[in-house]
Amino acid sequence: MVLVYPGSFDPITNGHLDVITRAVQICDRLIVAVGSNESKKPAFSVEERVDLIRCTIGDRDDIMVTGFSGLLADFVRKMGAKAVIKGLRAMSDFEYEFQMALLNKRLEPDMETLFMMTSVNYSYLSSSAVKEIASNGGSIDGLVPDCIKDRIVSKLTAR
Repeated sequence: MVLVYPGSFDPITNGHLDVITRAVQICDRLIVAVGSNESKKPAFSVEERVDLIRCTIGDRDDIMVTGFSGLLADFVRKMGAKAVIKGLRAMSDFEYEFQMALLNKRLEPDMETLFMMTSVNYSYLSSSAVKEIASNGGSIDGLVPDCIKDRIVSKLTAR
């Protein structure tokens, strides 16, 4: 089975990495899909975000990292996947993601959405929080993978 894990990953956090690590154990192939959302103003380009994820997970046959734009349902169909996996931190995440799952099901009736609870260690963590902390000179140790921490800090403090 092929699963798609979509998100903005702006930047990838240890919470995202937790979901990736656990999701890849329940599928044959995981596609980490970095979305291009025109309504958001990302700190990192799609290419930078894809690169940060690839640096984090390394070269693996069971995980593909790619950017996408447009409707998630169209992307899932194009990739030959039947399901997406979404990480949930809190009830507020569920409400939004449930609505998106229903809309995607309407657009692509064969598409399923699976929800995975983020580990309790990361339930408070978001990319927005990482950007805020790093931009203001705070430590992001333990919030993002060590191998990309300096790149994130450098990009966000140069703004």
